[in-house]
Amino acid sequence: MKESEYQSKVIKKLEKMFPGCEIFKLDANSRQGVPDLMILWNRHWGALEIKLEAISSVQPNQAYYVEKLNEMSFAAYIYPACEEEVLNALQQAFGSPRGACVS
Repeated sequence: MKESEYQSKVIKKLEKMFPGCEIFKLDANSRQGVPDLMILWNRHWGALEIKLEAISSVQPNQAYYVEKLNEMSFAAYIYPACEEEVLNALQQAFGSPRGACVS
């Protein structure tokens, strides 16, 4: 699976979890290292950096931005092996109960 395919799957899950949310793909060319996705839902926001596995390479400044944005609201690396944990943490940060529709 390509990273772009996994990203599409994550976006679909986020849209089910947070009805009416806005999801933006961020441009690393404008600011090197920013996470791939920004999720806006009600008064909450979070950022996700998509990876295919835990050992995927990290680009310059990615760790900095994930840490900084996580201190401000929520940010994390997400990959298939930790997806459930990250989505649960995001849902807790957003104060939304986990729905059965997410799989």
